[in-house]
Amino acid sequence: MSVTETKSPQKSGAAGSATFAGSDSRKYNYFEPKGRKASHYEDMTVDVQPDPERYLLQDWIINFADGTPTYDKNWTALKSSNWHQFRAVDQEWERTHYQRQSTIVGMISNLIENGRRSGAPKRFDRAWVKVLSDHLGAYKHAEFGLGTATMQAQRYGYSQMINIAILTISSYKLRFSQDLTLYLGELALDIEGVDLDAGKQHWLEDPIWQGTRHAIEAVMGATDYLEQYFATNIVFEPLVGELFRSGFVMQMAAAQNDFMTPAVVAAAEGDYERNLANAVELFHILVLDPEHGDSNRAILVQWMHKHGSLALDAAHHLQPIWSQPRVKIAQFADALDLAKNRVRAIAAEIGFDVRATLDQ
Repeated sequence: MSVTETKSPQKSGAAGSATFAGSDSRKYNYFEPKGRKASHYEDMTVDVQPDPERYLLQDWIINFADGTPTYDKNWTALKSSNWHQFRAVDQEWERTHYQRQSTIVGMISNLIENGRRSGAPKRFDRAWVKVLSDHLGAYKHAEFGLGTATMQAQRYGYSQMINIAILTISSYKLRFSQDLTLYLGELALDIEGVDLDAGKQHWLEDPIWQGTRHAIEAVMGATDYLEQYFATNIVFEPLVGELFRSGFVMQMAAAQNDFMTPAVVAAAEGDYERNLANAVELFHILVLDPEHGDSNRAILVQWMHKHGSLALDAAHHLQPIWSQPRVKIAQFADALDLAKNRVRAIAAEIGFDVRATLDQ
């Protein structure tokens, strides 16, 4: 009886021992670009984070005490045949992110300065000033909570492209929370009635905001980083964040002689459009994964039901705010219907069903 020895493939660092995307090109490129040629964003992000399955001879150099590697695919319940396939739609990386954040801060600063110079805050309806103090001041805590959650979540992404897409959300959220804090502080310099402590009190004690607190704390307490990413962008933002920012503040403000607040809040709406595009791209890839697509879709439905139920409860708790401005030009029911339709459209684009959550 003879035994045939099977040799395992040997890895080598010698030139020409491996075939890469650019092996036949005079311009070296070790990855497959999304388009015809690599973008600056791809050059700065693809494979910056190491992966032993891609081009490395050694395994992870550093492990945690329990043997968990530096980055582990098991940190999320979702699975992928290729975690490096994702490319952010906004193609944002470190330099472009700093530039955009700087532009937004400058725009808001100019807006507030010009508004105060023209005496605009003094023309705000008095009832509206209290709404801003109590409820815009409370909402900034929701933005801070999501910023904190996504700051933690980004550490666990398996590729640099995913990490950056999640980290930019954290940066936008924390900046917007700060925007609102500074904005209310500026208003307090010009008009009486702006209570800078009211927002925190309402966030902690007002029944209107306790559903939102519950929803935010559920996102912060999740241990799966893609669950946090999903709950933030696909669930909470359209059902609660946009509902309050666009469906209430931006709809109501003009009728209260306030043109400043909608412009400040509009920056967050622009942030969300970019964040949403990136999230839809990633989850769409995972739902269409040839090996794991069906199981990934089932997990998204579970996450939607878990966080969607909390977000809908939070939205219904916010309903009394719509009756507080003196001039009422928007209805809560209309805003909620738009929010639900927004979620349906997002889910359809990704490729999963939300009827079990939205029809309850």
